[in-house]
Amino acid sequence: MIGTGVFASLGFQVAEVTSGFALLTLWVAGGVFALCGAFSYGELAAALPRSGGELHFLTRSIHPLAGFLAGWVSLTVGFAPPIALVAITFGEYFSRVAPGAPPLALSCAVVALVTLFHLRDLRLGSSFQNLFTGLKVALILVFIALPLWTDERSGIDFAPRAGDLGVIFSPVYGVSLLFVLYAYTGWNAATYVVGEIRDPTRNVPRALAAATGVVMALYVGIHWSFLVTTPISELAPGGVPEVEVGHLVAARVFGEAGGRWMSGLLCVALVSSISAMTWAGPRVTQVLGEDYAMFRALARTNPAGIPVRAILLQTAFVFVMLLTSTFKSILVFVQLILTLSSALTVLGVVVLRRRAPDLPRPYRAWGYPATPLLFLAISVFAMGYTFYNQPWESLAGLAILLLGLPLFWLSPRAGEAAA
Repeated sequence: MIGTGVFASLGFQVAEVTSGFALLTLWVAGGVFALCGAFSYGELAAALPRSGGELHFLTRSIHPLAGFLAGWVSLTVGFAPPIALVAITFGEYFSRVAPGAPPLALSCAVVALVTLFHLRDLRLGSSFQNLFTGLKVALILVFIALPLWTDERSGIDFAPRAGDLGVIFSPVYGVSLLFVLYAYTGWNAATYVVGEIRDPTRNVPRALAAATGVVMALYVGIHWSFLVTTPISELAPGGVPEVEVGHLVAARVFGEAGGRWMSGLLCVALVSSISAMTWAGPRVTQVLGEDYAMFRALARTNPAGIPVRAILLQTAFVFVMLLTSTFKSILVFVQLILTLSSALTVLGVVVLRRRAPDLPRPYRAWGYPATPLLFLAISVFAMGYTFYNQPWESLAGLAILLLGLPLFWLSPRAGEAAA
């Protein structure tokens, strides 16, 4: 979960929203959204334990077409663009450490290196992931404690003021919320690799809920620290968002040399985000290949059980995104479709409760039906305002989704694996 969004998205938010109270509510709302989704996905993962995430859940809960389109989204834009976003951020941060280094070349190099790790050995990839994730959490704790190292304050006020409610229900808040939802992307990642988790009916729901709660606390804490120590005018000078927020904050507290050291550590930490999505994405593509003949080649694995072709295809898509798109266009383009996919999956919890009341459910969504309904309400709010404010990027995302329709009818089912 902890990736580009937490270190790079604040500048885009403060360019539109300047209320301290409204800015913190963005991160609380995003955390509540992710928690509600985690509770719902936990029920689906326990009742339908198979890798594939939305592809598998929507096939069983709503319709095979919905599942296919979710798999199509994962194949095309579900993982490659987010990996590209992290790689772009990595390149920008590394260029602060080594001035003059070309950010694009650095972005491409880190993607290639991580891909090689995951092509070698499953356990190696898992150890690699755990090491870098631990480093990331440690860095966030350091950032949260930054106000202890400096007496400088930005002067921002987090108390609610008159007019804040209007800001919260404005289109710019809705678009800012999309950046926050992107930062929380990954709360559902455990469902993509259910088949590789011990005792999934018990461990997947626990992982989803516990990790999401921890990340929510970390995200609210780090953005409080960012806003307390650094004026909005520096995070978005002239209304132009800065991507390297972590570097700006660290340089303000520790000086330019300290900022470069912190940027170097952030570069190392961002590698785990690329690693996580390089691990999870191809497992969804693998399930798509198992279920649909047109994509059967992508389901093949090597003797170590690694879906090599699926990994290589995803990496090729990442390079295309790196060479053709900007940070903001990628984020808006992809997050709308991912939010739609997760909203339909959560709706599937409600559908299955009615359609299959006797289905064994080792775990039931906490707070049902309030939690899935709240998830759906936040999804509709964010998607509606994003479509209103960013229509072209939104239409491009929907076009990718619609391209999957003819493929569904052209690709016969290869038979769904036992679930």
